[in-house]
Amino acid sequence: MFLASLKYLLSERLVMSKSGGSYGLDDVSVVMGAYNEREAIGPVLDEIDDATDGGAEVVVVDSSTDGTADLARDHGATVVEQPPQGYGVAVREALLSATNPVRVTTDCDGTYPLERIPDFLELINDGYDVVSGDRLYHGARTMPTLNRYGNHAFAALASALMAERVHDVTTGMRAYRGDLIESIEWTENTGLSAELLLRPVMRGYAVREEPIEYDERLGETKLDPFSGGAEIAKSIVTVCLEERDLL
Repeated sequence: MFLASLKYLLSERLVMSKSGGSYGLDDVSVVMGAYNEREAIGPVLDEIDDATDGGAEVVVVDSSTDGTADLARDHGATVVEQPPQGYGVAVREALLSATNPVRVTTDCDGTYPLERIPDFLELINDGYDVVSGDRLYHGARTMPTLNRYGNHAFAALASALMAERVHDVTTGMRAYRGDLIESIEWTENTGLSAELLLRPVMRGYAVREEPIEYDERLGETKLDPFSGGAEIAKSIVTVCLEERDLL
């Protein structure tokens, strides 16, 4: 009870202390990792440009062999090229390479409603440290059935370990305050998407899960649902146990 009260008070203090600042679309960095996403990345970058009136910084960490990096540069993105090392390595590098005070993650596959970026920014301006897109709220009917059930299971596992309800721990669309991103040591790879939600929640940051629509992906998925799912579940357990030791 004491820890829950302390987390609540800390969250309220963070909201009150940070709600005074107001960020615009030119204070946003949209970041993503890419691996052979030439088919999808052009439309995704166009959507980001439309949603942010061309004001956002875009950072793509790329390990492709199909010309994705060249296409991203042609669209004005900053591209960081590195050897293939996995999802988390790429996204972590993208988040830390960004220079703006609000950082929005997305994927290169066209599944996320990037027109919602201004809504996420508004919630950051309202005082939230993390705004996490909840794909499952509306049913995520375009998501493969196995993935959908798996994501519900991940959320149930994390909720049980944290003793705090979360609904979609592996979503790829979130907005963060840059100072939060830079103040936490991120350790996971395949499970980074879960870690990026769980550590802020367990440390008492102000986190909001915001319902979003989820579309069919462009191109082929790179993640095996079984081996990848096992790695994500392991990451959830590891992160939650580490954070409980910190409390």
